[in-house]
Order: sequence, then C-alpha cells, then structure tokens
Amino acid sequence: MKAGIKGVCPQSMRDRNLPFTYEGWVDILGGEGAEPVYDHFFSDTLCGLLECLSGRNISPIQVLLYGVYRGDQLLLNKSVLIDEEGHWLPRPALCRALEEHYQNTYEECFRGHVEKGNCSFYDRDRESLGPVW
Repeated sequence: MKAGIKGVCPQSMRDRNLPFTYEGWVDILGGEGAEPVYDHFFSDTLCGLLECLSGRNISPIQVLLYGVYRGDQLLLNKSVLIDEEGHWLPRPALCRALEEHYQNTYEECFRGHVEKGNCSFYDRDRESLGPVW
C-alpha cells in the first residue's frame, strides 16, 4: 500500500476521526475448528477491502470486519455494506450506502465515506494486503 510521498502518510490518516486502516478476519476453518484460525486482510480503505474480499469470493457471512482508529479495533456492522441478496456492495453503491447510513446514525466509524462531494479517503491507496496470518 502506498503512503503518498515517500515516508509520509496520506493526510486523511492524520484525521483521528477516520479509521487508520480496515481489517477483515476470515476463519480458514469455516467454523469447524475448536477455535477459529484467521486469515487477515488489510486495506487503507473500506471499499478496497471489500473489493478484495469480493474478488476472492469471500462472502460477508464468512468475515469479521474492523475499523482501526483512536487506538481501538472496532467491529463494523456489515449490514450497511451488503445488498439485499447478501453480497458486498460495489462502489459507488457502497459509497452511497455509507454516506446515507452516517447521515442517519452519525456512527463515527462510517464518517467520511461519501458518494456525492469529496471522499475523505481520496488520498489513500485502495489496494489490499492479505491473507496474512
């Protein structure tokens, strides 16, 4: 994942009200083990992470999603991120859904995702990293 100018992180990553990164945890045992064994996926953007998971045919039911910011790892509500058939929303439908959800709930973990106007994550790379153990 790029960091803007060499050694300098994107301006949006300095905004403490926006998640620093997003994580997806996928149990590689599919719930069949005594305890889950997770593959981890990371992206600087939520849309980048969902594009990665969708591209690997990882369904929303198989993954735990987290926003990491303010020194915490916050479990995200996936219902905002999926369509009526239970598939990941693609961009720009995802952007629209996140913007609408934030306007209705003011849940800070979804702040900054906009379909109309300027996306607060415009300066971040949408590439993903994973799986990582």
